[in-house]
Amino acid sequence: MFSSRDAYESDFCPVRDELLGEMYRASESGLPRLVESVSPEARARLALFCYRRSHLHSLAVAIAASCSERELIEVGGRVGSTLHALSREGTTKAAPSLSGGRKPITLSTKPLSVLAPLEDELDDDVAEAVPA
Repeated sequence: MFSSRDAYESDFCPVRDELLGEMYRASESGLPRLVESVSPEARARLALFCYRRSHLHSLAVAIAASCSERELIEVGGRVGSTLHALSREGTTKAAPSLSGGRKPITLSTKPLSVLAPLEDELDDDVAEAVPA
């Protein structure tokens, strides 16, 4: 069994970049077919690879749904166990959506802080000591 640290140190995508892109763009009905084309061990590694990237989180959950808990734990330890639990919850969206799956970005409209103006006042003692 790999530790979570081992998984992070050997962090590489276990599938071709083209296949990862196809999975990212796949519809809900097309994703399971693409996921089935990957071996179970590589599938678990891919789920953990995606889980560590926030923009691929929903894809990771969808891929993890096709993995057994044992496979995910062998590859990712506690993180794998957590990912398995997330994939079994019915509250998360199963497949990523290019436009609707992202959280909107909000920017503050207020200033970060208001600074008081600096005043250069000499102390009375210093002003008396300086000859004119």
